[in-house]
Amino acid sequence: MDASSHHARGEASSLGGVATALIDSDNIVLRWSQAAAELLGRTAAEVCGRPVGQLLADTPDQAHRAKHCRAETPTAGQVMLQHSSGRTVEVSFHALPLEDCSERLLLAAPTRHVIDWEQGAAFLRALLAQDRMGVAIHDTDLTVVRTNLHPDMFGGPTPAVGGRLHEVLHAEDAEVAEAALRRVLETGVPELNREQRVRSPQVPGRHWVVSLSAFRLEDAMGHPTGVAVVFTDATERRRARRRLDLRQEAATRIGRSLDVMRTAQDLVDVLAPGLGDLANVDLPEAVYEGDEPPKVLGGGQLHMRRAAVASAAGPWPAYLLQPGEPLPKWPDSPGLRRWQRGELVFAPDRASVVATLGSWHYPLAVPEHGHSVVSAPLLARNLVLGEVTIWRTEQVEPFEQEDVDLLAEIASRAALSVDNARRYTREHRAAVALQQRLLPRAALDTPAAETVGFYRPAGGGAEISGDWYDVIPLPSLRVAFVVGDVLGHGLAATATMGRLRTAVHTLAELELDPAELLTHLDDLVQQLAGEAPRGQRDTIGATCLYAVYDPVTGHCTLASAGHLPPLVFRPDGTTEAPDVSPGPPLGVGGMPFETTTVDLAPDTVLAFYTDGLIARDDHDLDAGTRRLTDTLAALCRPDGGLHDIGRALMADLGDAPPRDDMTLLLARTHALPAEHTASWEFPADPAVVADARKAAAHQLADWGLDELAFTTELVVSELVTNAIRYAGGPVGLRLIRENVLVCEVTDPSNTQPRLRRARTTDEGGRGLFLIAQLTTRWGSRYGQSGKTIWTEQPLTTPTHSKL
Repeated sequence: MDASSHHARGEASSLGGVATALIDSDNIVLRWSQAAAELLGRTAAEVCGRPVGQLLADTPDQAHRAKHCRAETPTAGQVMLQHSSGRTVEVSFHALPLEDCSERLLLAAPTRHVIDWEQGAAFLRALLAQDRMGVAIHDTDLTVVRTNLHPDMFGGPTPAVGGRLHEVLHAEDAEVAEAALRRVLETGVPELNREQRVRSPQVPGRHWVVSLSAFRLEDAMGHPTGVAVVFTDATERRRARRRLDLRQEAATRIGRSLDVMRTAQDLVDVLAPGLGDLANVDLPEAVYEGDEPPKVLGGGQLHMRRAAVASAAGPWPAYLLQPGEPLPKWPDSPGLRRWQRGELVFAPDRASVVATLGSWHYPLAVPEHGHSVVSAPLLARNLVLGEVTIWRTEQVEPFEQEDVDLLAEIASRAALSVDNARRYTREHRAAVALQQRLLPRAALDTPAAETVGFYRPAGGGAEISGDWYDVIPLPSLRVAFVVGDVLGHGLAATATMGRLRTAVHTLAELELDPAELLTHLDDLVQQLAGEAPRGQRDTIGATCLYAVYDPVTGHCTLASAGHLPPLVFRPDGTTEAPDVSPGPPLGVGGMPFETTTVDLAPDTVLAFYTDGLIARDDHDLDAGTRRLTDTLAALCRPDGGLHDIGRALMADLGDAPPRDDMTLLLARTHALPAEHTASWEFPADPAVVADARKAAAHQLADWGLDELAFTTELVVSELVTNAIRYAGGPVGLRLIRENVLVCEVTDPSNTQPRLRRARTTDEGGRGLFLIAQLTTRWGSRYGQSGKTIWTEQPLTTPTHSKL
């Protein structure tokens, strides 16, 4: 056959491709069709008048075929024919007898095409016989020409032969489907497994999801003749996939936060629109605070609040209960008791909703058009931590049992997340309360300085740590400033901080030199490390800065254990960071600490801080210190309050949760006027005791404190006498007047005075006992040489004597 391959395919796949021949009773060819001529490349003139057996191919069974052809020709079968080009052509043939004559009509076509026709017809019959798979053949006008659909197949729309999709589908759905079929007709590109939501006007309120595949049909010449559509009902498959996606989303989103409210909001955001149109979570008020919910059974005031809401269609309706608002009293009902026992409440239709909530006439509970509702308790560890409710209003399908089971599963997981968040809230609240109780008052005003402290925990409050600051009033109107940072985070760090702060207070009462105080504190940290488990000993440590300011002299003495020095902002606008020699962090041991003394003018601002205040992502502490210095320099105006300065600084740091605790202690120094102090020095002569008494009495008279003269003379007499008797001279006497009267006697001895009760036969030993009764407190401190014994008296005479 000399025709082109395209033409051959076209002819062979249509009736025009069937070869025909007319033969007589002797198998002589009488007529020869054009298709037969094209099939074997032989014209009618070449074939007619000759036996048909001569067309057989020259094969090994040639004789058998020839003999067979001389006999009666079989009615059907397959043979090999000889093409004029010499090649063989396998054909399937059928011999049809003609009425009223002995002639027969032979029909033949290439066997491969016959097989295609037979298989295609069998395939189409099999498709049309399916009852779980829809098949429809449309012509070029998209009219249905053949289909296996019937009303019972999907329970939905079924287009009839000769009909169009818009006759059985919602107009919008039919337009979308026909647009897809037209694309297939125009482009020849098939649509595969395309899912579409369809609705039928004949079945209001229902919809189906169909998965369709469409293929263009072509004639023998390759021209489109229609489109074949194969589709299945994918409604349940999509629902199953949606439920699976919802499970995955719930597992991913719920429980990311340890905040109760955030967890509740994540839950409703997953459920609406994932499972319903409106979703809300209600929690007992105790759960908000981290406590266990009350175990109640029955109606009444349940002390619950709406925690979270979500709406698939936009904002939460204003007529419903809003987040944060309390739920009213609940009437007792079987449904309420089932919920309190941890059971689900399910109302699949409007009638069930009315029956369930009929005894509770509360319009804030039921949304408009709410026709189906499921309420599941948040049950964890046999505690009902709240409830989650889902409504369907816009979605016409009611909740099914699969939806109820899915909600129960999600609610169970969410309850564990809520319980974890609740327990974390409780533990974190206790830890933060512990840490806050361990810190001093934020603001303090003493004769030596005005102070304000600021603390911001790491993680925006999600973590606790061991940073601390302290302001400790000391005798003789002095004040100690402390700032420290314990290694690590958590309760262990907080507990260590509490022990160190207590130790600093105790050591400060001994009036030790700052370097000596840090030495004792270093011993304590080493002891704590030794008490820790073996694998945690390296995690026990801290840095600390201890400074003592004396408002009489204006001196500030500092010592550092690996801590950053304070920033000094003087009234004249100059700024400096004192050159403090930092010793090793506490717990290292083996190295001494050094003190540094700085002279401070009145109204100087000191800024003590921990490294969390200057740390940034670049970990450059020097750059962070410069930023802090520049910011405080701009804020520290002479008329600026410390509260305003600190708040402005913390606000400048932004709202992002810090990675480490931020601690800031601001102190503005005061100076005691010179006229509020008086001092004398006496030789080691018992005769000067009277001079000391007279000097003190005269000074008290100048200050207008004559009512304190008698008591003060007794104190001066006892202290000066003891100094001359036991320590030698010279003996210093100093009086300081502020909010109390301070009397100090200095001698060159390092002997610690001791208070004891003298027996009736003792001639001495009553001096310090007498002083302890006449003053509010007394003590001693050591200098580089000698010691100072001090006493304090109130400026007003007490109403009764302690003697």
